[in-house]
Amino acid sequence: MSRLSVALPPPGPQRMLTLITAASAVSSGIYLSTVVLYFTRIVRISPIRVGVGLSIAGAACVVGGVLVGKLSDRHDPLLVLRRSLIVAALATLGFLAVDGFAMYLLVVPAAAAGQACVQLLTTAIITKIGTDRANEFRAYTRSVLNVGIAVGIGMSALAVQFDSALLYRAAIVVGAIFLALAALLVGRLPALRPVDAESPGGRSRWAALRDRPYLALTALDGVLSLQYRVQSVAIPLWIIGATTAPRWSIATLDMLNIAIVVLFQVRASRRVLDVPAAGAALRRCGWAFLIACVLFASARGHGGWIAVLILVAGGAILSVGELWQTAGGFEASNLLAPPQEIGAYLGVFSIGLRMADTVGPALLAWLCVDVGVVGWYITGFVLLAAGLLSPLVVAWAESTRDRYALAPAS
Repeated sequence: MSRLSVALPPPGPQRMLTLITAASAVSSGIYLSTVVLYFTRIVRISPIRVGVGLSIAGAACVVGGVLVGKLSDRHDPLLVLRRSLIVAALATLGFLAVDGFAMYLLVVPAAAAGQACVQLLTTAIITKIGTDRANEFRAYTRSVLNVGIAVGIGMSALAVQFDSALLYRAAIVVGAIFLALAALLVGRLPALRPVDAESPGGRSRWAALRDRPYLALTALDGVLSLQYRVQSVAIPLWIIGATTAPRWSIATLDMLNIAIVVLFQVRASRRVLDVPAAGAALRRCGWAFLIACVLFASARGHGGWIAVLILVAGGAILSVGELWQTAGGFEASNLLAPPQEIGAYLGVFSIGLRMADTVGPALLAWLCVDVGVVGWYITGFVLLAAGLLSPLVVAWAESTRDRYALAPAS
């Protein structure tokens, strides 16, 4: 397991989960890089309507994550994973049939929700299989996810560059093929038994939605997850509209982020082995996000190369914060969830990220672009506050497991 960061795991469940993650991630990269341009440039749906559809897709991801997480506890989780992949594949192919707004509202939320459910289920299945050093393997799959997304974006580059309907459609078909391949690979995983239809001790089937400490942790993770939209929304808009840095610096920061996550995510997770360590990692990420936001704000008013250096420093620190947030969030969300309800709990925990995806772009565009330097400071201090509160909420959640859950997962 110590060589997970440089090679595939040995034959077995971990290798299959790695390949499933990689294949679905390639499709995600294709989706992320083509969906807006394809539907606005080729299908000729207005940008406002495309945005409405993506907001509905975000809501579908929230609802789908909760429902699919619960289904994976009550039924065969591998069957739920395979069906999620099939739904995502068919919906992705459905892009080719879209000729108006109504069809667009049908296929895009289905594709987005299907892919979001795949990521959630993969994490839950890692816990259910009971792999050794699960924290490192979860971190490894995160690195694989980033590599796969980068590959998918690269595969779509020709379509984006030439703005060709034929190339866009070819990329969409390739994305669907990768999802179908992942669905086939699910059959190579060892069978998993679902938990009993009724939770032990008369617990509600929706206990995760009544677990106040876990919900508080979910909310804090949602705030911290705004950093993903800082990377994808706020930084590009800030570079173009408020700094003298060249536009190629946007791609440079994206590649820097991918490189840091791929190379160091496993290492960052090795010491996050228990609940207190997870809380400490979340506190550290809050400080990193504040420092990064201050650096981004300070890039304004400097000459081109000085601005680039400041932005690169901020991007590196933001990425280190992402390492800590991922490690802390993964472990806290898994260790505080009852093993027999891991899918339901992780489904609830995913709400934080999905809400950040839904609210974050507009909020950060306003704060970091319209408000400007002060908005960057506000963003940084909000992220710091969430990081500082996280260890307190994590400790509260750990101390109340006897009340809200049967036992922490090991």
